[in-house]
Amino acid sequence: MRYFNYLTRDEEESLFYLPPSIFSNTSEKELLAYAVGAALYMPATRQSIADEIVTGKYPGLVSVVIDLEDAVGDHQVELAEETLSQQFYRLYSLVRMGALTYEELPLLFIRVRTPQQMTRMIALLEDAMKLVTGVALPKFNEDNGIQYFELIEAYNRQKPVDFPTLYGMPILETAEIMYRETRVEALNAIQRLLTRFKEYVLNVRIGATDFSSLYGLRRKPDMTVYDIGVLRDCITDIVNRFGRMQNQFVISGPVWEYFKSDRVLKPVLRQTSFEESEGRADRLIRLEYMNEYLDGLIREVIMDKENGLLGKTIIHPTHIIPVQSLYAVTHEEYMDAKNILNSNNGLVGVVKSQYSNKMNEIKPHSNWAKRIMIRSKVYGVLHEGKNFTSILIGQEPTKQEHSLISNT
Repeated sequence: MRYFNYLTRDEEESLFYLPPSIFSNTSEKELLAYAVGAALYMPATRQSIADEIVTGKYPGLVSVVIDLEDAVGDHQVELAEETLSQQFYRLYSLVRMGALTYEELPLLFIRVRTPQQMTRMIALLEDAMKLVTGVALPKFNEDNGIQYFELIEAYNRQKPVDFPTLYGMPILETAEIMYRETRVEALNAIQRLLTRFKEYVLNVRIGATDFSSLYGLRRKPDMTVYDIGVLRDCITDIVNRFGRMQNQFVISGPVWEYFKSDRVLKPVLRQTSFEESEGRADRLIRLEYMNEYLDGLIREVIMDKENGLLGKTIIHPTHIIPVQSLYAVTHEEYMDAKNILNSNNGLVGVVKSQYSNKMNEIKPHSNWAKRIMIRSKVYGVLHEGKNFTSILIGQEPTKQEHSLISNT
């Protein structure tokens, strides 16, 4: 698996100074944590999951979360478990027959409802667990968290040696985390728990929809989570606790719910970014992204990055490319990071940026530089003068008209 693998060789060479690296669910954890990226949610009742993956129906698809929780009705649980099992066995049989390789599969995750259901799914899937990268753990707290990670630890100790490590992705979305009077205690308890099982924690995810529900709120497509005061404050505290470099976890941004809507506020997607990037088809593509209301998504992903979040839960295939394009490292970012790390020999404390537009302080900026270098391995480095709009303009994958969240 590789980011932007839908591009032709010529398109890739024209866009990337350093191309993205190849990875699979057996890659090292540090790289996989960044590679989760735009994780497309599919309800487990969907009976075409395997075929859509095999045929490459969604260009750019790299990670999938098959949902047994909120996307499944309470009376559909048994059907969802059976369907999920069938889809994984279909994929596994194709791999066994040589029609598909493990390296061609996206990262596959299962979102379960309870520790008991996780145990049940592991037993149901048996050898098909070799396809599973991890388990998304909703409504995560100290009580169910210890059950989840003890099960994950036990599975990893007992699994066949040629099976990949099974990771957990806790989703922070409960009232005890959202409510200010209990937040610090709840986050401290979860932080201690995740530190204990850190080798099995792939990233920490934020459930903004559940948080909003506690107040009867739902952000409009003109707004980001950072425009909603109570959400912004909670996300700030989550980053404060789990984003510290001495014991850092990769933190993923919350879901973007919209794929079409009426506009109220002024668009936030600047025209000059498109004009400067390619100079062809720029206005049409900018209008297309605004009409599909993806300019709000783009703004939120930019805000995610600035606040230390990397990765996004998405619910529609049209979100895949815009989100991924924003994670590609610019040439300026890469050169700054490279120069900072190469100069970290005690001889200088500050160096001028190669772009002559900023100073790079060696010690304060080293942690930032390390994160940029990891991101560059996963998402690649763009040529000088290119930015995320270059990827959007360079290749427009076919848009899918239906929502994956709808029942099929």
